[in-house]
Amino acid sequence: MKLHFEPNLDYQLQAIAAVCDLFRGQEVCRTDFTVTMKAPPGAADDRFPGTVPQQLTLGVVESDLGVGNRLTLLDDELLKNLADIQLKNGLPPSVALASGDFTVEMETGTGKTYVYLRTIFELNRRYGFTKFVIVVPSVAIKEGVYKTLQITEEHFKGLYAGAPFDYFAYDSGKLGQVRNFATSPQIQIMVVTVGAINKKDVNNLYKDSEKTGGEKPIDLIRATRPIVIVDEPQSVDGGLQGRGKEALDAMNPLCTLRYSATHADKHHMVYRLDAVDAYERRLVKQIEVASATVEDAHNKPYVRLLSVNNRRGVISARVELDMQTASGVRRQEVTVQDGDHLELTTGRAVYADCRVGEIRVGRGNEFMELRVPGSEQFLKPGQAWGDVDALAVQREMIRRTIKEHLDKEKRLRPQGIKVLSLFFIDAVERYRKYDAEGNPEKGDYALIFEEEYRRFARHPDYRTLFQEVDLSRAAEEVHGGYFSIDRKKIEGRTVAMFKDTRGDTQADDDTYNLIMRDKETLLSLETPLKFIFSHSALREGWDNPNVFQICTLRDIRTERERRQTIGRGLRLCVNQNGERLRGFEVNTLTVIATERYEQFAENLQKEIEADTGIRFGIVETHQFAAVTVTDAGGRATPLGFEQSKMLWEHLKTQGHIDAKGKVQESLRQALKEGTLAVPEPFTAQLGQIREILLKLAGRFEIKNADERRPVSLRKEVYLSPEFKELWDRIKHKTTYRVQFDNEKLVERCIRALQDAPPIAKTRLQWRKADIAIGKAGVEAKEREGAATVVLDERDIELPDLLTDLQDRTQLTRRTIRRIVTGSRRLDDFTRNPQAFIELAGEAINRCKRLAVVDGIRYRRLGDEHYYAQELFEQKELIGYLKNMLAETRKSVYEQVVYDSDTEATFADDLEKNQAIKMYAKLPGWFTVPTPLGGYNPDWAVLVEQDDGERLYFVVETKAGLFADDLRDKEGAKIACSKAHFKALEVREASAKYIVARSVDDVLTAA
Repeated sequence: MKLHFEPNLDYQLQAIAAVCDLFRGQEVCRTDFTVTMKAPPGAADDRFPGTVPQQLTLGVVESDLGVGNRLTLLDDELLKNLADIQLKNGLPPSVALASGDFTVEMETGTGKTYVYLRTIFELNRRYGFTKFVIVVPSVAIKEGVYKTLQITEEHFKGLYAGAPFDYFAYDSGKLGQVRNFATSPQIQIMVVTVGAINKKDVNNLYKDSEKTGGEKPIDLIRATRPIVIVDEPQSVDGGLQGRGKEALDAMNPLCTLRYSATHADKHHMVYRLDAVDAYERRLVKQIEVASATVEDAHNKPYVRLLSVNNRRGVISARVELDMQTASGVRRQEVTVQDGDHLELTTGRAVYADCRVGEIRVGRGNEFMELRVPGSEQFLKPGQAWGDVDALAVQREMIRRTIKEHLDKEKRLRPQGIKVLSLFFIDAVERYRKYDAEGNPEKGDYALIFEEEYRRFARHPDYRTLFQEVDLSRAAEEVHGGYFSIDRKKIEGRTVAMFKDTRGDTQADDDTYNLIMRDKETLLSLETPLKFIFSHSALREGWDNPNVFQICTLRDIRTERERRQTIGRGLRLCVNQNGERLRGFEVNTLTVIATERYEQFAENLQKEIEADTGIRFGIVETHQFAAVTVTDAGGRATPLGFEQSKMLWEHLKTQGHIDAKGKVQESLRQALKEGTLAVPEPFTAQLGQIREILLKLAGRFEIKNADERRPVSLRKEVYLSPEFKELWDRIKHKTTYRVQFDNEKLVERCIRALQDAPPIAKTRLQWRKADIAIGKAGVEAKEREGAATVVLDERDIELPDLLTDLQDRTQLTRRTIRRIVTGSRRLDDFTRNPQAFIELAGEAINRCKRLAVVDGIRYRRLGDEHYYAQELFEQKELIGYLKNMLAETRKSVYEQVVYDSDTEATFADDLEKNQAIKMYAKLPGWFTVPTPLGGYNPDWAVLVEQDDGERLYFVVETKAGLFADDLRDKEGAKIACSKAHFKALEVREASAKYIVARSVDDVLTAA
């Protein structure tokens, strides 16, 4: 298998553009410098601004030529670019440029690694930057990044005209690679773990070496002024001591780009695709939870230790007990202290003589002593006393995981999709143990798995999956453990034994050889391995797109790891051709856990809030800044921060939010009833505003696996002649061509360039500050006297304007020449060439995107090309009780599976309106091809009028009908869909495509 990468995903391109636009106005430049022998202490070199003077010498012995990055933008220009980006992306504005750190937040599974690797090539193309260092927290992520560089090499060379580049994983034993990094004129990418650079007294990076010509490797890196990319910075920075952050700064970076889904410090945020956005846009798998909870097991005393605390000198423990309540015995969390009698605490006689003893809170040594008749129990967080047989519960969890796996395999294997399941276990010895001679033996989990797998292999429901399979060996071949290896000497021979580790040590390298470097092999149907057991090795840095089940055989209630756990399986799956498949009907991640479904969802939401800063139910003043307003010329501009604050104040005045922005019930009611009102200047943007508020007012939704149901066809509708008539009018496929009116495109580009903002000359910024040296340190305070001076750069070497714009727009040189000369702005080009090229490229590409939709023409394919009605029977539809309309009579399905309140209301109205004869919620496999990707309309509807005339509609339901209410890409797909169904019209009774808010809109169109 060879994985394919999609180059045109809008959210990834937006993340790349957000970083690259920081340097808008930067000249395309390359800085040559000479690497020399070390200088005597105190020597300086003016050729390298920003470096420590002792690093390089003046005129000693020159050796090789090197190439580094150089930034020509002033701080105020960077800050202006940053403000523009934050406004465009609806992020809180940075009031000052506090550092050279910039943050990109992307949810796990949305292609974060691909984004920052492609950003490297885009920065090189736009500005000529060549030196990049990727710093990661662990061996796992290093191997993952290096593997991604290998499998994307051909892809990036195709996108960037074969741009030469080198990459390597830093190895302290191969320091010659660092010298090549410094001296090569090509793109250089070094991948390094923070552990290899954060200890000056140990790491070879800070020591003289013959392999680097006598220089310290860190000095060579510093001199290049690399762009440092930090993967998972919250794990790299180094906490309170900050050794990781110190090591990053020691590289003298031109800037630091920080990528994660869970940032601890949000330095200058430039792009955000948070967990809620990713799920709403279906960029990751849907999550469902299968909860394994023991009910009514209250016949003996039960105590589970959840956590220990020391607050203001008061030591306590949080425990779970079976409490006597007015409605019976309920398992609840309570706080206890040393000496508490649990019979009194719970109100139950079964706890007689059970008392809390010593509680220890020392880090790594937490426990609670439980004094019970005849003995003492020492419980660590997560451990329980008096519970049902834990192995019995875990057997049921393993059994449920195998069943979920096989159910999905029956459905997905015919589509060429390999299904994988992942078990997180509490100790390696529970899966694999060793005898006294070091020979491996199966642990409890391995034995249970094989027993249960063999049972399912003989079950009639799964017979088709086990044809021509040797059942005597199959159970052993389909599961494997991935743990860190510890090699020990036993009786004179070396034995490899697996052990528990943190997952970030050198010993873990063997683990990643197996599971990370062979990702494609694991995805192949030819590889029997399907079930993976791991302890701690498979944490951040490893995921596989085809993990569909995650079973947590260890207690995650006492650890903040839900996001990390589910992150291993969030990525959208691929088939045997390496092609990414979309849609929740295929992509559902089932988590098998030992806590209630509601509790899992609540705790996951708390983790998301803590990790990402998302505040569910809170509206902030900047929230509407990115709402777009279209002017008379058709140009979209953001609303801005001031206007956003006005809207926020209006919501507060109306009582929809309180003084802290907390959503009130009146706002939820207004959103549900469609009665939300905004001031007159914002009425055209009501749809966009409503969409933002719906997200903020809602809660993070997790599906309950026990509520999952297959949705059956309603045969009397499906087999009726009326439904056949409806389907015959929409089933045919089309192909499209994009026809450009070249003259119209040129005119539009000229007008867009003429209307674009003015371009400023290069400026010099003066500032004055008083320096005060006191006991508290050195303080700089800016005072009056700041001034800006325009620099007259007469010696600017003008770049090849036509070639550069041709690379950016893919238009011919002749067309580009007409546009730039027709705009009469060539003076701007001579004044600031780079700024003009960026402005012109963006204006032309925007006009091109509009022209694609304006000029698209669809043509119906031959009669043999269509969506067969039988697909309704062949492709299973899955839904959840919470998102189903059950009381249906006119639908082709017995229940309607909806994605939003708008769809639920629309379906209910279809049922109640007498004019609606029948309808179908169109399944995910019914798509219209567009240049922007496949598009799935919402509904097919048959209307019967009073005179008996029948009308056929394909309907897209939206909360608003104005163009401003729809995202650019969504609006473009709707325009393409209209053209598609227009091409299918062959007679009066053809289906008509419309966008509607309600059934009334459909009847009005009729």
